[in-house]
Amino acid sequence: MWSVSTEVLIFGGAGLISLLAFGGLILAPAIGSFSRAWEKLTAAALSLVVLIALVGIGTGIGIAIVYYWDEISAYFS
Repeated sequence: MWSVSTEVLIFGGAGLISLLAFGGLILAPAIGSFSRAWEKLTAAALSLVVLIALVGIGTGIGIAIVYYWDEISAYFS
């Protein structure tokens, strides 16, 4: 039997909650707003582009925080 660390469970749960929120709050209303199949497909594709952009921005900000943490922490001490 393998064990999973607490951090992995927390980040996995946060990722799952984020994907469920994206599906329920962004993707479902975007698809439900249209009646034709090609419109629904286009809305889903554009919603996924927005998701990818938001994940990229969040990843970039996270990398910048980790890279510059020494300078950032100096402001708080």
